[in-house]
Amino acid sequence: MKGGLGGCGVTSVVTAPQARDCSKHVSTGILCCCGEKTRHGWTKAGEMQRTQVRTQVRTEGGDGKKEKEEEEEDAVQLRRKIGLLPAISFIIGTVVGSGIFIAPKGVLMNSGSVGLSLLVWTLSGILSLFGALCYAELGTTFTKSGGQYTYLLETLGPMPGFLRLWADFVFIRPAVIAYVSLAFGGYTVEPFFAPCAAPVALIKLVSVLGVTFVVAVNCWSVTMTSRVQVVLTFVKLFALVLIIVPGLTALGKGKTENFQNGFEVELLTLDKLPLAFYNGLYAYGGWFYLNCVTEEVINPNRNIPLAIILSMVTVTVLFVLTNVAYYTVMTPAQLLMSDAVAVTFANRAIQAIAPLIPVLVGLSCLGALNGGIFGSPRMLFVGGREGHWPQIFSMIHIRRRTPLPAVLLQFPLAVLMISSGEIYQLVNFASFSRWFFIALSTLGMLIHRYRFPHLLRPFKVPLVIAVTFTVVCFFIVGLSLYSDPFNTGCSCALTLSGLPVYYVTIHRPCVPQKFKRIFNYFNRKLQILLEVAQQEVQTY
Repeated sequence: MKGGLGGCGVTSVVTAPQARDCSKHVSTGILCCCGEKTRHGWTKAGEMQRTQVRTQVRTEGGDGKKEKEEEEEDAVQLRRKIGLLPAISFIIGTVVGSGIFIAPKGVLMNSGSVGLSLLVWTLSGILSLFGALCYAELGTTFTKSGGQYTYLLETLGPMPGFLRLWADFVFIRPAVIAYVSLAFGGYTVEPFFAPCAAPVALIKLVSVLGVTFVVAVNCWSVTMTSRVQVVLTFVKLFALVLIIVPGLTALGKGKTENFQNGFEVELLTLDKLPLAFYNGLYAYGGWFYLNCVTEEVINPNRNIPLAIILSMVTVTVLFVLTNVAYYTVMTPAQLLMSDAVAVTFANRAIQAIAPLIPVLVGLSCLGALNGGIFGSPRMLFVGGREGHWPQIFSMIHIRRRTPLPAVLLQFPLAVLMISSGEIYQLVNFASFSRWFFIALSTLGMLIHRYRFPHLLRPFKVPLVIAVTFTVVCFFIVGLSLYSDPFNTGCSCALTLSGLPVYYVTIHRPCVPQKFKRIFNYFNRKLQILLEVAQQEVQTY
């Protein structure tokens, strides 16, 4: 459905050829090839000049195929640059972030025993793998980028898709960025103040600097972002190996006292169990971000399912072994008292290299930030392209070929959330809506299967896996309203606050003309300032 925020908000935009020819004059206001000052608006002279050059190239010779390739290479578009290794690194690098170093405390606190916490970690990994397989089918059936927004739009209609955009922009993405960056800031700063507590203001300042760095990299280049992600993924794996090897070595030597009486069921309460799974699933979160960049993946029908399966099996094994290592060296009481579980483990098990662990954990959090900030803006990008979000979000930098507005415009809310948030509250706050929409997407997949049974699906997940995942997710989401009514209630209310916006701007547009003109004016100025234009080549 076109129109809405995109359609009613922007009636004229700067085209890509005009932007290329005149972008160097944006800040100076001097006369460009069109004979008018750039600050007074763009004209078609730049586009005409460009057409003349292309005509001359064709006249001078060369086969048509080469000319077409050159035109597509020069066109403003998101290019397919993500192969299998970057795709695997993208998933592992996003999943292995702050969660495995923070969430063990939350899982143990809400499960009540070592054995049950390990069971929660295992089941969370299996459940995440089931969900990732469902998203592999969705990603190969619908070839657009945008992840959950695209799937909800195609299977359940525009309203659920818009609510997903609304929730993601207003609080899910800022909250996720905030709690990962706060973990990065904490692990980076606290070693310099040990054994005293680090200043909270300094932790938040370093967190903001980390987010600023990652946003800058993602605005600059897709290739650079992919390379950074590959490097940081190997750093993460090295950090986990440093934890797993000493822990399993101690376990092999007979250090098993923390596993005796591991299943103390009497300490388990039903109202806390969903929160234990939320913390576990939070640690596995990130497997769905590859689907946000489907249009940039090389051979997606092969690489998306393969990357998802290899990544999630690897991560599940590593996470369970890491928790076994934690419980081998640390007692449950010691783990619950620690705000930096990995650092406490290192101080007890590998004192010689203990100062290295906070650095590795900080880099791990930075990698998770990089993956999330790379994937999530593509959802807003596709939403702008479909007319469900302001059109500026659907534009690409004319030289960098990155969705710069979608990346950049999520930064202010993330900084606001960092300045006011606390990690464990943020986890519960964001998890409700995030998992509700994940479950809704797989429900939409099942409905779409029923409605279109003969549609070609390059990858098809077994029905029992899809049904199991959907039912369990809805059960956890529903039970969380009882477990943590305040945070989940706020999350639900913020999600539903998008309904009036949807009906006013998309379903029955009734925005006053005065507001449209103001919106057009600022949209145009922002487009010129950021040097962005809409995509010229359809990539799906």
